[in-house]
Amino acid sequence: MLGTLIKKEVQSGLFSFRFLMIFALLIIVVPVTIFILTNDYVKKVDEYSFRQAGLEDYLRQYAHFNRLRGVIDPAQPPLPAYALVRGVSSDVNSEAFDDDPLPVMFPLLDLVFIVAILLSLAALIFSYDAVCGEKEDGTLRLMLANGLPRAKILLGKIAGSTLTLLVPFLLSLVLGLLVIMLNPRVAWAGTNWASLVFILLGAVVYILFFQALGVLISARHHSSSASIMTSLCVWVLLLLVGPNLSPYLASLISPVPSRIKISREVSRLLDTDRDDLGQRMQTERLRELVKKYPVLAERLSEAETKARTAKDPAYREAVQAKTREVQAAWDEANRIQKGKADVLEQDIERKVEAQTRLSGLFSMASPLSDFTYMATDLTSTGRMNIRQFKKLSDVWESAYGEYSRGRIAALQKKDPAVDWWNTPVDVSDMPRFQYQEEVLAARIKGTLWPFAVLMFMNLIVFGAAYLAFVRYDVR
Repeated sequence: MLGTLIKKEVQSGLFSFRFLMIFALLIIVVPVTIFILTNDYVKKVDEYSFRQAGLEDYLRQYAHFNRLRGVIDPAQPPLPAYALVRGVSSDVNSEAFDDDPLPVMFPLLDLVFIVAILLSLAALIFSYDAVCGEKEDGTLRLMLANGLPRAKILLGKIAGSTLTLLVPFLLSLVLGLLVIMLNPRVAWAGTNWASLVFILLGAVVYILFFQALGVLISARHHSSSASIMTSLCVWVLLLLVGPNLSPYLASLISPVPSRIKISREVSRLLDTDRDDLGQRMQTERLRELVKKYPVLAERLSEAETKARTAKDPAYREAVQAKTREVQAAWDEANRIQKGKADVLEQDIERKVEAQTRLSGLFSMASPLSDFTYMATDLTSTGRMNIRQFKKLSDVWESAYGEYSRGRIAALQKKDPAVDWWNTPVDVSDMPRFQYQEEVLAARIKGTLWPFAVLMFMNLIVFGAAYLAFVRYDVR
């Protein structure tokens, strides 16, 4: 009996005008969107390769340690999943705006937008008159008069409408995936396809939520016109108001100091204050050193210093002692100022993390947020990837710090008369940043919480829809 009800809903949905319009919309939007995203991904790959080549050329010719750190910041290469899900975009900056302002002003669509916005709206369009529309046509009373259980009628309507909506979506998605498969520059691995399977599972649950929500709203009205207006209002609240309101609620409960103010304070500590402290400590150390090595009081040019160092062992010893004292002074100044800056940065990071966590919890009251977290984390384009990138960056920072300190020490030992911090050196053996995606199992585990919340919301809405339908007066 349930199968017959589902078949009836599917047949009536497939031959309806709303199905025709949604089919036409998806069959155009989905392949075109994936085609644009695929070409955008290829463009990003070329730009990334060009930047990396330029960086390597700079390192071969101009690298010196005083400026090197500001040039070699870790960068994440474009991921093949960008051809389907954009997620947290890293190219919305001044360079991207100068290059082409339109993607910044009007962001590209992706699979998450299509499912979260278009399919949720389509689900409500399919279900807003599921109960009140049947009542207006007189068919609902006829079904109940034939002894059909209300629970089966409800399940038949939701399942049938969902299957009807999945037909154009899956067909259009297949066409879009053909675009990816036919592009030789996009190499999808098995993990990409596995991620897509889990995204589709989340999409089905997401669509079911809005199908059930539409039935619930329909069962609370006696006219289709009133039901569609209520459905649209609820849709706006859930998808547009809720997620955008959560950061403001979190900022009221867990405020964070101005990042600009903290950044300026940190810059001052590590720049002018550090230079002043370093100069004072250097002067003090050299004043004491001159008492031991009076020859250091003589003012010689760099060429004269190198020549005398090569010929006079005593003078070489004095120069080496001076180099050690200068380095020790600046190391101490850097350590002191970095400690002060770290206190400020750690404090704001704790507060930002607390506010972000609270904002995320608030936002999960919206099914859009739950599905978005799932899709982006599964494709390494979401919050999990930000944490993964930071973890890899911290590892590289540590490796680079050890490399630079060891290399400077070796160069100074070799020739203490040269300012190696501001002299180009060969850094071909420098550790390079290597990005690696989080393994698929960890990504799936990370999406269990939003998926569980989405399932719980489905149970709540299904239960409410059933209670509303059971009490619905068909007269």
